Amino acid sequence: MTVQNDSFDAQDALLTPSEVAKLFRVNPKTVTRWARAGKLSAIRTLGGHRRFRASEINRCLEEMSGEEPA
Repeated sequence: MTVQNDSFDAQDALLTPSEVAKLFRVNPKTVTRWARAGKLSAIRTLGGHRRFRASEINRCLEEMSGEEPA
């Protein structure tokens, strides 16, 4: 018996730096720098590539959109 939980799968989808960059409207290299600096937590694939949890990226986007400009 397999349990299907589409909301869990969507929230834990892994995004590439390019996909994250499109969401933040920045260069993919910027996303890599943020990961190195610890601003975003990245998962490393077996090949050494960075992947980012969609749930964390969505949370960051929500936090940024909720901030008032100074």
